[in-house]
Amino acid sequence: MIALGCDHGGFDLKQEVIKYLEQKGIAYKDFGCMDKNSCDYPVFGRAAAQAVADGTCEKGIVICTTGIGISISANKVPGVRCALCSDTLSAKMTRLHNDANMLAMGAGIVGTNLALDIVETFLGTEFSGEERHQRRIDLIEGGK
Repeated sequence: MIALGCDHGGFDLKQEVIKYLEQKGIAYKDFGCMDKNSCDYPVFGRAAAQAVADGTCEKGIVICTTGIGISISANKVPGVRCALCSDTLSAKMTRLHNDANMLAMGAGIVGTNLALDIVETFLGTEFSGEERHQRRIDLIEGGK
């Protein structure tokens, strides 16, 4: 299941992501926001991230106008590795090397077509499992 979160700036793009997930038969849980009224992205970024961290959802996608604020908010939740991606190569590499469990995008930065390609790449790429990458993830998570 995919956790979704956005603010008012990411609402329209989140709706496009929902259509994509539904077409692909991918389950999701929408943590808001639920309309385009001004709201605070940390509330929705943290809610989606918490669902990933506690295992309710396998991965998450969060969206605000730039993707910056909501990715910072998501990354404050222990166990979350949220990558802000504006291209498919970044989405592929963050899954291969960082085993990122959340994707952030900026609705004001990427258009719908590119965003959906980024989502497809992120969700379709598995972690490489290579020892050097796992060692680095362990270091990120505070290990030795």
